[in-house]
Amino acid sequence: MESSTLSSSLGYVITGSQHVYFAGDTDLFDGMSTIASPDVALIPIWGWGPTLGQGGHLDPRRAAEAVRLLAPRVAVPIHWGTYSPIHLGLRKAPSFLELPPVEFAAAVAELAPDVAVRVLRPGEAFELEQRL
Repeated sequence: MESSTLSSSLGYVITGSQHVYFAGDTDLFDGMSTIASPDVALIPIWGWGPTLGQGGHLDPRRAAEAVRLLAPRVAVPIHWGTYSPIHLGLRKAPSFLELPPVEFAAAVAELAPDVAVRVLRPGEAFELEQRL
């Protein structure tokens, strides 16, 4: 029997006066475009470990493609820059802790130019304006 380490995509749409889509850890999936234009999409743009780039996680470019499919008003990149590989003994932070949101914002500007990108550092917040 063949086993797979990848699981089905699992995310959440939170509805109220505004709609928020939390993508969790995911990759592009059939049906992503059927999630009706949330006000905010929280999109993972990076992962960790030896399977990064081999499916199961979005990278900045594929995350921008997800934003194009979802068409939110605002996209917030998540799952990047918080896990420093201290076991490597690096003297400064590796580029993968800083570059993913920059690459994501540039790719969103190209693929989904009507979507605003809000890059938040850990602990930061933003207030979403109500739709008129």
